Amino acid sequence: MMNIHEAIRTRRSVGKVKSDPVPKESIEAMLEAGTWAPNHKHTEPWRFFVMRDGGRELLGNALADIAEANAKDKSAEEIAAARESAMSKAKRSPVVIGVAVTPSDDPKVIELEEYGAVFAAIQNMLLEAHGLGLGAVWRTGEPCYHKRMNEAFGLREKDKMLGFIYLGSRIWSQRPVNARMPPPKRRGSMSPRSA
Repeated sequence: MMNIHEAIRTRRSVGKVKSDPVPKESIEAMLEAGTWAPNHKHTEPWRFFVMRDGGRELLGNALADIAEANAKDKSAEEIAAARESAMSKAKRSPVVIGVAVTPSDDPKVIELEEYGAVFAAIQNMLLEAHGLGLGAVWRTGEPCYHKRMNEAFGLREKDKMLGFIYLGSRIWSQRPVNARMPPPKRRGSMSPRSA
């Protein structure tokens, strides 16, 4: 079993995965890992949306609607192409997990800390996927934060989709975890700053 030191340093975003189904137990392990993220006042401000097979159409349709809304002054053919391209993004992997923040309504809870908890949950989930030998990538971007995405997933106005974890079996899953992975990139200095 991989230790946490190794997991943190060898995890990579894996965007190309097999179309094979992901075991339900692996998905459940990832979701549970997410729930172990630290969060003040134990608000558990995360919501997970697991999409497989036809369930990915929910995401695809939302992405297509957003692409169409952004395609102002385009021809009908260009809009159709933009919609098709956007819809195909939902099928890049056999499983997509949407992760949203649902901040507490308690006025004593600092909203920014709710976002921090969900970002920590996402990192836990990515590390769990890596430990399970799965490929995963966290995709974000403007469409995540669009009001149409909130509507598609039944989120309140104050909630926000913070990204989608695309998940599948690594194409090179028969090889060691770090095989064919790019070498780690140099990270910024850890030198403390003087106050």
